[in-house]
Amino acid sequence: MKNLMLLVFLFIFQFAFGQDQLRQGAFFTPEQSKVEMKHLASLYNNKSDWQKRAKAIKKGIREGAEVTSLKSNKKINVTIHSKQTMDGYTVENVFFESLPGIYVTGNLYKPAQFKGKIPAVLAPHGHGKDPRFGEATQKRCATMARMGVVVFTYDMIGYGDMQQCEHKIAPALKLQIINSTRALDFLSQQPEVDKAKIAVSGESGGGTQTFILAALDDRVAVSVPVVMVSNYFFGGCTCESGMAIHVRPDYATTNVEIAACFAPKPMLLVSDGDDWTKFTPDLEFPHIQRIYSFFDAKSNVENVHLPLEKHDYGPSKRKAAYDFLAKNLGLDISMADESKSQVLAREELTVFNKEYPLPANALKGNDAIISLLKTIK
Repeated sequence: MKNLMLLVFLFIFQFAFGQDQLRQGAFFTPEQSKVEMKHLASLYNNKSDWQKRAKAIKKGIREGAEVTSLKSNKKINVTIHSKQTMDGYTVENVFFESLPGIYVTGNLYKPAQFKGKIPAVLAPHGHGKDPRFGEATQKRCATMARMGVVVFTYDMIGYGDMQQCEHKIAPALKLQIINSTRALDFLSQQPEVDKAKIAVSGESGGGTQTFILAALDDRVAVSVPVVMVSNYFFGGCTCESGMAIHVRPDYATTNVEIAACFAPKPMLLVSDGDDWTKFTPDLEFPHIQRIYSFFDAKSNVENVHLPLEKHDYGPSKRKAAYDFLAKNLGLDISMADESKSQVLAREELTVFNKEYPLPANALKGNDAIISLLKTIK
């Protein structure tokens, strides 16, 4: 009876606010989340049911984030400079336009030696202090490159070298979907990249970018969202839940369903015991496994749960990602030795400098960025 009352409450709450209601932060309590997940599970009992649901969710994300006209495989005109050769890998500084006057900034890591076409990993980062320059990001990108992949890590808006606007602008989610799509364009256009073997992996807010991009872009072959997939927590930032991608006129969804839109392709959920992913082994993971079972691909989705760890992309979480990527991309796991991956100073990875300044056409300020985004649907 208690669960029934909670379910009725959720339905009333959902539709009373209409399509513009946002699901943000800890929108449900854990108990309400369990009720919501039972309801969601009742909506699909086979592959056909789920495919209809997934199609509606993907359409809803595009409409809610106002990116219905966004196309992939755009030719990217890029500036790459300041190549550094390290122990088994190289790193270069990169910038390119995602929209006229808006520049994506990041670093490109490659194996020092390779033959033919090789896999690639797109590496968005989460919220924090200068995360692209931090040890966790540098270690994972460098180590993956040593394992035999091309890796591109790029700034969230308002972070690192992308200082054309603040991070928490109202359409932050829209711009980051556009930037992620263009980053995937850039990575897939690298001559050495095997386009059939591109993975995405990020933590926290980067985990949100990971599962949203994986849901929307068929070019993603492997997805590793870290410490983010939750049925009751929807992301605490405008870049994750500041636009109406979860509640549409005819349905409401959660990040668990968005992540599951990637089925049946390989996906690893990495969770811990100190944040909103603490229920993953018992709640979110079984739900996604069931969806994968509709495709006879239950073994394609895995969960590494670290109950004594906190919210980060720390060494054991990175190891889990290395193992999964090695298995699904055919990488050399013996090269996953982080002691060989050097942490460089911020100025060595900075994209814009005296020799390579921010281009003259770059838009500056929140108002200019938002005005441009209003012209794009």
